[in-house]
Amino acid sequence: MDFFTADICDEHSDKARVLGAGYQNYGGAAKCQGEVVCIKLDKNNSDLIKLLRDEDGAGKVVVVDVDQAYYAVVGENLMKFAHKNNYSGIVVNGYIRDTFQIKDIPVALYALGTCSRKYIPVTSGERGVSLSFGGLELSEGDYLYGDTDGVIVVPEKIV
Repeated sequence: MDFFTADICDEHSDKARVLGAGYQNYGGAAKCQGEVVCIKLDKNNSDLIKLLRDEDGAGKVVVVDVDQAYYAVVGENLMKFAHKNNYSGIVVNGYIRDTFQIKDIPVALYALGTCSRKYIPVTSGERGVSLSFGGLELSEGDYLYGDTDGVIVVPEKIV
């Protein structure tokens, strides 16, 4: 991937929107880019499991909102699904786990931090909805770029 988010921000300052502070990359890929796939969860990740396990993610980045609930939403198994199905990255408005195991899986994983526990009772999520967190409004079809400087979103692919 031949881009840097800082360069995109400089060259497309009228289009580039920057994800707020506090998100860091825990995955094994230093960069990601792709069309945004939005999913809103209520703590439990069963709908995210189905998405990452069952759908082709080539050219896509999954953006997950759990309202910063203090439960792990992504761990080793979901990262393996994401890698197997060619997702470039995952951005979580919440927490993740299994950081030791996922650091070598070549998928970017941006999150607010870590939490050892997951939410066990199954709850339903919503796909294809617009999300709002970290100072961003995100919709299906937006384009996301992430690197070591952070995450940005633009209306369409520009690199």
